[in-house]
Amino acid sequence: MSETLQAADVDAPEAEQAPAARSGNSEDLLVQEGDIAGDYLERLLDLLDYDGDIDLDVEAGRAIVSIDGGDDLEKLVGPRGSVLESLQELTRLAVQQETGVRSRLMLDIAGWRAGRRAELAELGRTTAEKVLASGEKVRLHPMTPFERKVVHDAVAAVAGVHSESEGEEPQRRVVVLPKP
Repeated sequence: MSETLQAADVDAPEAEQAPAARSGNSEDLLVQEGDIAGDYLERLLDLLDYDGDIDLDVEAGRAIVSIDGGDDLEKLVGPRGSVLESLQELTRLAVQQETGVRSRLMLDIAGWRAGRRAELAELGRTTAEKVLASGEKVRLHPMTPFERKVVHDAVAAVAGVHSESEGEEPQRRVVVLPKP
């Protein structure tokens, strides 16, 4: 516990720099978000005694933080990415505490999101083709906002169909329909 407190004390000067970074361009803020998230996750991995390499990137207007390389990392993904989603939210809150700005950073652990993105894109494409062939709408199972976005993007690439989201969280789902 004292290691965590000491690490937080060491980071205090960075918190004082947050307003200056905010006045710079958004790319600078995203890089700062990635750095803060990387430090937070590195402390977490140290506390858990897990090995992992942290990679920071900026893509499509958001900071992307990836952790790869350790055998225990699958435990940080959890069933259907549930632990990963929670860690992402905690990391976003840690960044917000330092910067004063709500973060949209994306966390990937052990390549789970990248693999899931490929699965969901395929699901969106095949569902769109099924709807196109049958003329019948298809409701998919409930998904997280990340999952729904990937499916919507895949459906949008198929002419003659479109998609919508329906329901309330956590039962919100994608519906694929033929275009009128």
